Amino acid sequence: MRAEVAAWQRQRNDANQVIRWRFTTDNARIKLHRLYPTIEG
Repeated sequence: MRAEVAAWQRQRNDANQVIRWRFTTDNARIKLHRLYPTIEG
């Protein structure tokens, strides 16, 4: 398994693939509001 993951990682890195995150911090605060406490000051 490690060898397969390492091969996948090498291939992805060699191709200069990028990750486009779509779940932003603001979205997380809305969707996961219980996990992101608000600080009132």
